[in-house]
Amino acid sequence: EQMLGEMGYDAVFIGTGAGSPRFMDLPGEGLNGVLSANELLTRCNLMRAGQFPAYDTPLGLGKRVAVIGAGNTAMDAMRVSLRLGADEVHCIYRRTETECPARKEELHHAEEEGITFNWLTNPVEILGDEAGNVRALRCVRMELGEPDASGRRSPVVIPGSEFDFEADTVVYAIGTSPNPILGQTSKLKLDKRGYIQCDEALATSLAGVYAGGDIVTGAATVILAMGAGRKAAASIKDYLGIRDSGRVYAPEPPGLEGSLFGIDLAERNFTHVRLI
Repeated sequence: EQMLGEMGYDAVFIGTGAGSPRFMDLPGEGLNGVLSANELLTRCNLMRAGQFPAYDTPLGLGKRVAVIGAGNTAMDAMRVSLRLGADEVHCIYRRTETECPARKEELHHAEEEGITFNWLTNPVEILGDEAGNVRALRCVRMELGEPDASGRRSPVVIPGSEFDFEADTVVYAIGTSPNPILGQTSKLKLDKRGYIQCDEALATSLAGVYAGGDIVTGAATVILAMGAGRKAAASIKDYLGIRDSGRVYAPEPPGLEGSLFGIDLAERNFTHVRLI
């Protein structure tokens, strides 16, 4: 609203993504050694934590790392942890390998590098030591029940299956969410998941405001986000009454159809001249 009003913009595009990491609200999530996969990968790839103290960002993974989740980001986090010196890296996932959402090649590469997979395992608490550091992950065994809304079989807790899993670091890789501040500070209409609600033209509930990418669809690919940006740009031009130069000319016909020696028949009444 401020950009359209006080700042004088005629249209606004929102492409902020959905980068807020999800957690499970388990007891112990405030302990030292609990972080998201986003934070882990950012520290390593952008801030060069693996080269500490040559660079200022420490990491301190410890010897045993537990990564909760089994998507592509989880695979990245596990392989990076192993390369940064962890002795053991474990994947904690509540379903089986069949339901694993990661790409097959990502899973294959993680197995090749020595990642240990704990299928049908779900965390219920993170345990800490007297200094406030992670020491273990309390888990329960699961079994698969009936399919849920996603079509995958729902995991069900096996009674009396609780056990403690030693860990120095716990990494969450269970997806991301949109930044809740958007809904708290604007009148944009959101869907039930908290993402910006748009029509087919990517127009939001506020006139002149368009959105696209993960902030609309949820976590997806860069290609889809780029496509949304192009679509929204065309919609903004229509909204502002700007003629899209890409639509002025008819598409080139295939072959020589409609031409005379390769010259469009519509040009027969014109003479080509060379300016000197």
